[in-house]
Amino acid sequence: MFEIQPIDAITYRQQTRRSTLIIAVLFLVLAMAFSTVAVALFGEPGGDNLRFNVGGVFGAFLLTAALLRGRFWNQTWMAPAVYGWRLKRSLMSVTNVMHQVTAAVEKDDPTAMKVLRFYHQGLTQMHELDGNSSDHGQLHREVEAHKARMEALGLDTDQTRLDPAWLETLKSR
Repeated sequence: MFEIQPIDAITYRQQTRRSTLIIAVLFLVLAMAFSTVAVALFGEPGGDNLRFNVGGVFGAFLLTAALLRGRFWNQTWMAPAVYGWRLKRSLMSVTNVMHQVTAAVEKDDPTAMKVLRFYHQGLTQMHELDGNSSDHGQLHREVEAHKARMEALGLDTDQTRLDPAWLETLKSR
């Protein structure tokens, strides 16, 4: 279950830039070190050592990915980036069944109404966090129309959680 959290967009962008920079520097250092060691151990002086350099970079990529998911993922300095990743994954899971969601919304299905409301709130937050206001005008009209429709049906418009069971229910229809 994913829940939308209130997050300051400026702080979010600063913290995600910092964590991205840390991971990028780690990757560069590992890539240079692994490539240098690979060439020193297996290369030929003055020879073509491209495959060892590429192998070192690939090894650094694998180690960086393993460290990111295994060691860094639960660190506090990674929390904003992890939250953004989880929000985008949740929005994508809704996007993947959007045709079923919209069809069920047309029939006033309460589950679909809640899923679409979550999607609107999550998408609005993602636009704010990323500093993307280009689609905000059109989205705002759609969000307000859907919110009014939910209120008219007596449904709670505060849908900050996405229950995966809702998506499974919509997929099976």
